[in-house]
Amino acid sequence: MPGGLRIEVVDIPIPEGANVIVGHAHFIKTVEDLYEALVTSAPGIKFGLAFCEASQKRLIRHEGNDEELRKAAIEAAKRIAAGHTFIIYIRNAWPINVLNAIKNVQEVVRIYAATANPLQVLVAETGQGRGVIGVVDGYTPLGVEAEDDARERIEFLRKIGYKKG
Repeated sequence: MPGGLRIEVVDIPIPEGANVIVGHAHFIKTVEDLYEALVTSAPGIKFGLAFCEASQKRLIRHEGNDEELRKAAIEAAKRIAAGHTFIIYIRNAWPINVLNAIKNVQEVVRIYAATANPLQVLVAETGQGRGVIGVVDGYTPLGVEAEDDARERIEFLRKIGYKKG
């Protein structure tokens, strides 16, 4: 596709009970550093991660401590197939437990999404290769929060231990 541009919508399946984090990094040691960030941030976390190398051998590098999630990350990385993109599936933790550690990994350039919602990755393809240009995380809003909705949100956050009182 010399000189052309194609945009593809890539559906990212999310295994039952998992969350997904999609981001962009810049170096082969990303896999090892993300692994360390995850295991030291959330005791008991289960995860699989894959990273699309953008030069040299251009392999999908992968790690994890859960075989199902590792394989799912590899398959999602194959679907996205964009250089320097990484995908992490997690269980037994929430993205909020690991995002700051991931953002502080020196190779991480950006986080596109961290969600359990249906996720689509928008991929642009040129004659050179593929790149992520954005994501669609969940669905379009149906309205504006009312007082009852706000009360429900506040109660939920306290129930799961993320707010005191």
